[in-house]
Amino acid sequence: MYSQHSEAHFSNRGNWLRAGVLGANDGLISTAALLMGMAAAKPDFETLLLTGVSALAGGAVSMAAGEYVSVSSQTDTEKADLEKEKRELAKNPEAELDELTTIYTMRGLPQDLARQVAVALHKHDALAAHAQDEIGITHANAANPLQAAMASAASFVVGAVLPLAVSLLMPSENLIAGLAVLTLAGLAALGWFSAKLGGARPLRAVARVVIWGAVALGVTGIIGHVIGVAV
Repeated sequence: MYSQHSEAHFSNRGNWLRAGVLGANDGLISTAALLMGMAAAKPDFETLLLTGVSALAGGAVSMAAGEYVSVSSQTDTEKADLEKEKRELAKNPEAELDELTTIYTMRGLPQDLARQVAVALHKHDALAAHAQDEIGITHANAANPLQAAMASAASFVVGAVLPLAVSLLMPSENLIAGLAVLTLAGLAALGWFSAKLGGARPLRAVARVVIWGAVALGVTGIIGHVIGVAV
């Protein structure tokens, strides 16, 4: 739909952007951290490969399933709220009209104007007006379980591919350093990209993901080294 507004807004990307960023971030950090721990324990190549592939496949399915269940629960709640609002509108439309008028008055409209707006919106689509202004549900931010699940799975795979490729292509003596450097670089790129998509400041997003990624890699690397020495 054409809009006369020239400024770009990014909040309508919230659902899929959140799922995509979470999936890619988790895919990159969890797979890299697991491979870092394994590499520190110095396993054979086949074990390392199996670990990476299993982490990619299992993580993608887990992310998709978890996101689908989570967003489905949100969808069920939204549907229940809408059904409740339908019943209230059918049973007591005047009280609902007063409620909408009060909402607009609290937002700063004069009483008479608030009433006129509420009446006009009730005539146009009462349920949509109450869904948006009373409950906070709009078409743009409505939950979409399948979209969120697909975004999570696909982005997890994209994130997990980098550390898996590093573990396959880099010599074993340089693997730990290579995993650390390229994973942190990938996290920085992901933070920058997600910030740009969401219209936020890139520096803060980059610092956030890089710091926590370094912590995750450091912890698993130490654990893998300790276990490898013990074995």
